[in-house]
Amino acid sequence: MRVAFVGKGGAGKSSLAGTFARVLAGTGERVLVLDSDPMPGVAFSLGVPRTDAGLPDEAVEADEDGDGRRRYRLRAGLTGTGAVERYAIRGPDGVHLLQLGKARGPRWNNTAQHHGFQRVIDDLPGDGWSVVGDLPGGTRQPFLTWGRYAETFLVVVEPTPASLLTGRRLARLASARGSPRVAVVANKVLHPEDAKQVAERTGLELAGVVPFDPGVETADRLGKAVLDHDPLGPTATAVRSLVDALRSEREPA
Repeated sequence: MRVAFVGKGGAGKSSLAGTFARVLAGTGERVLVLDSDPMPGVAFSLGVPRTDAGLPDEAVEADEDGDGRRRYRLRAGLTGTGAVERYAIRGPDGVHLLQLGKARGPRWNNTAQHHGFQRVIDDLPGDGWSVVGDLPGGTRQPFLTWGRYAETFLVVVEPTPASLLTGRRLARLASARGSPRVAVVANKVLHPEDAKQVAERTGLELAGVVPFDPGVETADRLGKAVLDHDPLGPTATAVRSLVDALRSEREPA
């Protein structure tokens, strides 16, 4: 399974991506989480220590192309699988986390990490791995750049005008680019009409519904994963249903 979460910043995609990854790992899948969002988020929802670090300098080397511009690649002999095994953070339930690296001030430059991380995406572990991605918030080319590894995109939308607009734009972008399956997850739902509105306003298949859950904000305040704070709460229960639904679709008839 290769799934990428995308949506408006603040819609809850990082929280759902981390929870989804841990629930999926709990089914026996070997899970790699790819965090290409420059803002903090998915590490907290996984329950791993926060770190700003991405690929270290030793993992990347300069690659001069034909036009004389400097680009970067993984160092000679280092594959995507090797980068995961060497540099990914091990988290609860056996999840592996590899991140681009987080923004650190106005002069922060992650060009080398950026290119190295892209090379990892193009050379991901194959059989025996599931991949869960947390994409940058917004609509900036999620389908052909950071999320190009995904077989399924889950657009996280809360029932607010700004989030609905972002979801609609993502749906149009996906259609224009001929992306793989794109579905919507209605998050922070208070009433059944909210989920219906999310599906209708985005024009996307409704893959899952996550109720409004005060426990998510409490977990955020504590810096804890939702699964650790309230493993039987509304969010954890809804994400388990989402994982079960996607897994059942992959099983032979």
